[in-house]
Amino acid sequence: MSIIQNDRFLKALARQSVDKTPIWIMRQAGRYLPEYRALRERYDFMTVCKTPELACEVALQPLARFDLDAAIVFSDILTIPDAMGLGLSFQANHGPVFARPLQNQRDIEKLTVPDMRDDLGYVADAVAMLVKELAGKIPVIGFSGSPWTLASYMVEGRSTKEFKKIKKLMFDEPQLLHQLLKVLADSVVAYLAAQIAAGASAVMVFDSWGGVLSTPAYLQFSLHYMQLIMNNLPKIPVILFTKGGGQWLEQMAATGCDAISLDWTVDIGQARQKVNGQVALQGNMDPHVLYASPARIREEVIAVLKSYGPEPGHIFNLGHGILPDVDPERVAVLVNAVHELSCD
Repeated sequence: MSIIQNDRFLKALARQSVDKTPIWIMRQAGRYLPEYRALRERYDFMTVCKTPELACEVALQPLARFDLDAAIVFSDILTIPDAMGLGLSFQANHGPVFARPLQNQRDIEKLTVPDMRDDLGYVADAVAMLVKELAGKIPVIGFSGSPWTLASYMVEGRSTKEFKKIKKLMFDEPQLLHQLLKVLADSVVAYLAAQIAAGASAVMVFDSWGGVLSTPAYLQFSLHYMQLIMNNLPKIPVILFTKGGGQWLEQMAATGCDAISLDWTVDIGQARQKVNGQVALQGNMDPHVLYASPARIREEVIAVLKSYGPEPGHIFNLGHGILPDVDPERVAVLVNAVHELSCD
């Protein structure tokens, strides 16, 4: 791996001292940027994801505006199920929709790990292109959805608030769900390994829907499979993020991950005490703060930094992704405030 000039992010992941708290932002490349919207007028979302040159261009857009400490490949968490032939599309007002969701045992049993070169090579190519373009200035983050989150979309067929189908499967046919989650865990391992081989310096697993589970179900159907991923990845920093998972911090830290990303409902100082130095923490300002005045944004930055304290191992981020109608100038206020105020 080549030397990274700005290695604050990697040092924080290793819980080493840094001159300033590093910051990157979930969804830092996306709809809030006018240059992204201009590109999307010419290309649909999946075309951008599947064209490495376009994905690289989009990933670089926020870096031209803001002094961020890491880049993240531009992709989507649902690329694996798309490569499994479920027919992914994105519909206005509905988000991701699968033309062929999993409906029965036969659908699940015929699933296999996609070919990482033929079916998903465009993601690794985008990582490699981004690494080359950055030329060691800052590290690149690769990512995937968690097996539970991917399975939820694949069984439900679209975004949902009820999770009726996936939870019915969980309660009525747990072994069949375990079969699905195992092939997804194997797929995620191969997918992240391909991104690492392409030059990613760290990877993140997005467990968007783990928080809808009870504690026993979370441990069995979500965290267990993230543990399998951890056990089988090449040695590289791994960040786990379970939205709504603040009650399972100790169990998440015990997986051997390098960092836990927190949503905004968790007090980051209390979280630091719970994990007791086992892992770095990433987060966790409420994304809605970016609608507020610059002065108020700075106050919230101070609050998060103060709550975490002076100990090493903090990566500043939002508690979820940037909302699509946020003013980019507010993002600049956030990034500059983190670097300025973490030096005080």
